[in-house]
Amino acid sequence: MSASDASPKSRAATVLRVTSGNFLEMFDFFLYGFYAKYIAGAFFPADSEFASLMLTLVIFGAGFLMRPLGAIFLGAYVDRVGRRKGLIVTLAIMAAGTVLIAFVPGYQTIGLAAPILVLVGRLLQGFSAGVELGGVSVYLAEMSTPGNKGFYVSWQSASQQVATVAAAALGFGLGKLLAPDDLASWGWRIPFVIGCAIVPFLFVLRRSLEETEEFARRSHRPSAGEIYRTLAANWRIVLAGMAMVMMTTVSFYLITAYTPTFGERELKLDRSAVLIVTICVGVSNFVWLPIWGAVSDRVGRKPILLAFTALTMLTAYPALRWLVAEPSFLRLLEVELWLSFLYASYNGAMVVALTELVPAHVRASGFSLAYSLATTLGGFSLAISTWMIEATGDKAAPGIWMSFAALCGFVSTLFLFRRKPEAEPEGAAARA
Repeated sequence: MSASDASPKSRAATVLRVTSGNFLEMFDFFLYGFYAKYIAGAFFPADSEFASLMLTLVIFGAGFLMRPLGAIFLGAYVDRVGRRKGLIVTLAIMAAGTVLIAFVPGYQTIGLAAPILVLVGRLLQGFSAGVELGGVSVYLAEMSTPGNKGFYVSWQSASQQVATVAAAALGFGLGKLLAPDDLASWGWRIPFVIGCAIVPFLFVLRRSLEETEEFARRSHRPSAGEIYRTLAANWRIVLAGMAMVMMTTVSFYLITAYTPTFGERELKLDRSAVLIVTICVGVSNFVWLPIWGAVSDRVGRKPILLAFTALTMLTAYPALRWLVAEPSFLRLLEVELWLSFLYASYNGAMVVALTELVPAHVRASGFSLAYSLATTLGGFSLAISTWMIEATGDKAAPGIWMSFAALCGFVSTLFLFRRKPEAEPEGAAARA
């Protein structure tokens, strides 16, 4: 049965099965960020709290460095053997990393083996994540109904927002239920155990997937060598795609993962209040992403990408300046919701545009490589923002970093759509 012949209920169930692994990836990502202080104490004891925390964040960053490798090797696998099998493999690798972090005994119990095993867990998660986003986005693009590709692909990012809300809500609840000492010694493991518990359910969902009709129709399955040669020949598209994704990755990490740190450290706001803002941001992202994915199906990708990168360049820094001038819960919520609107509107059109710009026979590997390279840079936004504030003395400095990422998206959009005008939806070119 083709996507166009399937019932709306059947298509919704397919979207759920495809995006389930995305939920696990981002759920674990935020847990590691929320509980970095406690993970540092359990696995990376050092002479100073700062050194211990930095070791934890370095291990966290190692996962981002593995993403391009995952994109290259697992992406080629997905383009060669199929979308369904590839998504099952990535889920298995991701689950292995999650289990390691959840159940490895602390440094006091097994010594140096503890941080080594946590590092292995992060490397596995990063390797898997390198192609998870690409595999999911490509599957959604290929199973979409005519004229609705943007709407379908937007659910890749929307599924991540559910994980953001779930992780922040768990963090809020545990902070209220457990004493600080209990949270530090064992309570922080509870959300990771919950993540492990849902893995079997996610496997059941993904094993029931069918191969996409578009992939199944292809008579030629490119070898790994062919895929790598095609990627090399299209290096300009990959690098420009990376620049286009920069707007997404920097914005996303600043308005979600960085919000608790920024709100507590720089604005001196209550942690519970900041987590409530993070939950609201996740809900806002979830609402706007499919709306603007659907709008891009009607008006085209290019005008949306250009409009929202320009808006971000013009307003990101002034919005943060207004916030830090007089910090409050309400101001933080208003600024974060505005930045959420900019991010989600852009991303709703960007992800589907990238699936259309990359050559079809290397779609999974090309998309994943561009996305992973951008994530490697954007994933360090927390450290970059913290350094910029320290270096300049300006608490609104993260707005400059976000504006730079928007500039990358603006320029790359002009470049890619000049080279690939066929990436516009049918009929959209005339309307643009």
